[in-house]
Amino acid sequence: MTVPDLDPALQISPYRLFRMLVEGETPILVDLRPSPTETLDGARPVAELDAVLQGESEPVILFDEEGVEAVARAHRLQAAGHRGVRALYGGLELYRFALDPKIVGEERFLRSKVTREDGGASDG
Repeated sequence: MTVPDLDPALQISPYRLFRMLVEGETPILVDLRPSPTETLDGARPVAELDAVLQGESEPVILFDEEGVEAVARAHRLQAAGHRGVRALYGGLELYRFALDPKIVGEERFLRSKVTREDGGASDG
């Protein structure tokens, strides 16, 4: 089995995305999966992709489970002039695998935020 090389013009590595999130950068995340059970914090559903592209000001990161659809769609969108669009290399599957909580800590930006009754946010 041949693993394709990461193309930095088209893709972003899981660790680079993680570092962006840790450092407070705000890429627009779009989950291409139709009904995910787990997603990245703040990710928008695929149904909002067209609206995201209309107001594109931040980098846009597309992701799916294995990265295949995200790469294909990012390639098409870049060809159509959306140069700030990238795909998450390896999808969420590689993101989960590469970011071992024993190494990077528990915060991997994969769980939903729970709102506390006092109005604040919690990572619960």
